Amino acid sequence: MTPTLSDAGTALALFSILLIPFAIAGLALMNAGLVRSRNATHVMMSTLCVVSVAAGAYFVCGFAWQGVIGGPAHVVRIHGKEWNWLAGQSPFWVGVDWNGSPASLAAWMQMLSVALAALIPLGAGAERWRLGAACISAALFAGLIYPLFAHAVWGGGWLAALGVNYGLGHGFVDTGGSAVIQSVGGLTALALAWILGPRRGKFTHDGMPTAIPGHNAVFVLFGCLMAWVGWLGLNSAGALLFSGVDPRRIALIAVNTTLSAAAAAGAAAVVTRVRFGRPDASLSANGWVAGLAAGSGACAFVPPAAAILIGMVAGILIPLAIENLELRLKIDDPAGAVSVHALGGLWGVLAVGLLGRFPVPVRNTAESLSQAVSLGDSGQWLAQLIGAATLLGLVLPLAYAANWLLNRLLPLRAAPEGERQGLDLYELGAGAYPEFMIHNDEFLPR
Repeated sequence: MTPTLSDAGTALALFSILLIPFAIAGLALMNAGLVRSRNATHVMMSTLCVVSVAAGAYFVCGFAWQGVIGGPAHVVRIHGKEWNWLAGQSPFWVGVDWNGSPASLAAWMQMLSVALAALIPLGAGAERWRLGAACISAALFAGLIYPLFAHAVWGGGWLAALGVNYGLGHGFVDTGGSAVIQSVGGLTALALAWILGPRRGKFTHDGMPTAIPGHNAVFVLFGCLMAWVGWLGLNSAGALLFSGVDPRRIALIAVNTTLSAAAAAGAAAVVTRVRFGRPDASLSANGWVAGLAAGSGACAFVPPAAAILIGMVAGILIPLAIENLELRLKIDDPAGAVSVHALGGLWGVLAVGLLGRFPVPVRNTAESLSQAVSLGDSGQWLAQLIGAATLLGLVLPLAYAANWLLNRLLPLRAAPEGERQGLDLYELGAGAYPEFMIHNDEFLPR
């Protein structure tokens, strides 16, 4: 059954979608502030290019493979049950009726969502990822990796159908994109960090990580505030278009989104205060965004107290994860994208099954579901666990394989000279701050 919206729901969805670009701008500012000054323009230029390429690739073929709930799809029948594994829409958005219908609003929202998700790997590959290679990688992401998983969750696909086919709660539920946007983007960031390798001078000869601080904490903190505005729109639009939430619950979604972010930032500040003697601004900012990422999955289906718990757990995990990824796994992630988005998103996926309550029908398949699920419903948490396993067992290997092959054909990493000089000058020919001397690496290990 094709979803329908009331006039009020359509207006709310429209307004919510208009807020999503703030999330893109917020992450871009954070990424720029977390790198050294000689790479700041390159990060912002990469953002502009990646968003443009991702939107274009999604227009060409991404939407055709993701589709919408109730739209044409390729279905496989196994043991008498139908599994919808890929959409059957036409390329170039042919057939989409641009009349304010839920399908047209979903197509617009998804173009912005895939651009946001494609932006996440830029933080992990900053200061060494070539601009052209980043654009081609974004095209692969928006045209292949993102649509396959997004269809399974938001296009009425097989993960959403776990409830109908096997009675696992409402099937896999992801209101605002903890899995579809955050985890998919974060796991792709992990794959790229592995392929690119660490920045020059990041690790000493004995393998110990060296601190390479960002150049502008104000950008980072202001980016948090912009991201918060964008997330309010993202979670509200996702709830209306993909989860069939009553428009009257938008206030709860906004409250939960805010509380989750606030609790995460507070928890991260406390953890860094205990560990380092003073609260760390950049890690607290990353905690804030991790709270947004984790809270997105269940924002429409948990009470405010549960949203605070989700955020607190995310805020505690993120500083520890960022430290251990560097120290134990030797992963160089300048913006903390892997920890914030991949780990935060996966925690948000599991939190839906552990803490979610569903007082209204969840419309994430072609059939509306009417049964309510209580706290701790075993079927729901199992559906969420299957979704998390799919992210780790399918999305991560696919992202790694696609970018590994791309790296074979077109090297992703900039030349050593470019890293020493800074990608602003090396690839763009001008720095972000030409009137100031850009610091060098004389204190970093060779």
